[in-house]
Amino acid sequence: MRFHALALATAGLLASGCHGGAKTTPTQPLPDAASLIPVAPAPQPSATPTPGSEPPLEPLPAVPGGGGAGAGGDTSGAGCGAPVPPAVSRFNVKIQASGGDRLLLDSTPLVGPDAAYCKLIGFSDGRSFCPVRTEGSADRQACEAARVGRASDTGRAGPTWTVDGRPCASSGSGTWCQNHGENQYLAWAYGSGTFRACAASGVCGEITVE
Repeated sequence: MRFHALALATAGLLASGCHGGAKTTPTQPLPDAASLIPVAPAPQPSATPTPGSEPPLEPLPAVPGGGGAGAGGDTSGAGCGAPVPPAVSRFNVKIQASGGDRLLLDSTPLVGPDAAYCKLIGFSDGRSFCPVRTEGSADRQACEAARVGRASDTGRAGPTWTVDGRPCASSGSGTWCQNHGENQYLAWAYGSGTFRACAASGVCGEITVE
């Protein structure tokens, strides 16, 4: 009995030594999931512009796309004030007079459709296409020059005239055209063909003479 008890005690010590001798790795707590999400930087308030720091609006050019003076130092487009006319959208070309073997053609640049602008400058008939100013306005010539630009052949304020795709000349035969000596919005037409007046922007109006 005594030997049996000793054996049992020895077995107990061996069993205790086996478990007690094993190394256990300490368990580390898992990080909180929220801590793994990167924190976005706090939004910074946008700078509030101080009055007067905004970039100035560009002034209306004397010649759209060109600027500067034309032939003879002409700066007639610089005197167009408010209200600033919209861009030219079409030309009204008509026969002004006839005599002998030629016709006098007249071109009028029109802006629109903008019924509000047309009413503002004095057209009370509800039209949406109108000249840049009413007849007799002091700055009509300047506003037309500002919006039409200068003729590519003469450099004067006004449209570039052509006939059947050919530029006007000082002389010719058959079908041809000639710029008026004093007014670029007028042209002499000879023969039968399609006569066209175009702004510097490429907007044109035409009339066909049979």
